Amino acid sequence: MKNVKTLALVATAVAAISGSAFAADRTDLHGTDYKWMQFNAMYSIGEKPDNPASGDQHNYLEMEFGGRSGVFDLYGYVDIFNLANEKTSNGDKNPGSGSSKIFMKFAPRVSIDAVTGKDLSFGPIQEVYFSTLFNWDGLVGEGVNSTFWGVGADVNVPWLGKTGMNLYGFYDMNEKEWNGYQFSANWFKPFYFFDNKSFLAFQGYVDYQFGADEDKTAFVPKTSNGGNAFFGLYWHSDRYALGYGLKGFKDVYLLEDGAGALALESTGWSHYLSATYKF
Repeated sequence: MKNVKTLALVATAVAAISGSAFAADRTDLHGTDYKWMQFNAMYSIGEKPDNPASGDQHNYLEMEFGGRSGVFDLYGYVDIFNLANEKTSNGDKNPGSGSSKIFMKFAPRVSIDAVTGKDLSFGPIQEVYFSTLFNWDGLVGEGVNSTFWGVGADVNVPWLGKTGMNLYGFYDMNEKEWNGYQFSANWFKPFYFFDNKSFLAFQGYVDYQFGADEDKTAFVPKTSNGGNAFFGLYWHSDRYALGYGLKGFKDVYLLEDGAGALALESTGWSHYLSATYKF
């Protein structure tokens, strides 16, 4: 499919809501600005997609960042894989494997509330955004080069609290075409506090693509839907964090599991260990 009619309807609904919303006080757009950055030393076991013949484990360093500035909301990270450039029997990022050394996610959003000067909150919806997402790796024209455009909101979910939700149209920068949609959600829920003010948090995200064109004749066959979900348990202090994450994949990146000449595994579970320093 090559259109984004669903997103157009959603955008129209947002515009209609803005016409009758109560005005919010936006006299100081930067009154609630904030920013954060941290470095995560990570080890992944079983990450998908992977080639069963080459292994499924690697270390990496992640610079993760985010914040708010005026009308802009931002989240992103940069991953650098196989830091010592080692070759191991179970590594999927070995030298000479042709895999990328880097991956980057960049997700800026623009607050429609702040731009229009109107309070678009209603029910569990706290704020509405024009949302974008960019995924890049280090392979020019061959690897992951994708972008997503749509609408989003901060939603108050029972127990989880503030949860970011976004509905995008997917544009493949390699193929130069629109192809389906993605729904994304992310959350961060502290749920147990210690006497020293450190705490345990349940944090994670869901990315689900759907409505895409199947391509069974491709070198790596493509499906119409797929995605991943991450469920993490982390201990946090003011300066450090330690965590474990369980991640489930189903035809991730729309790659059909076990199909084609490479028979890539794109469905299954993986484990992540991390140690964090916060700046």
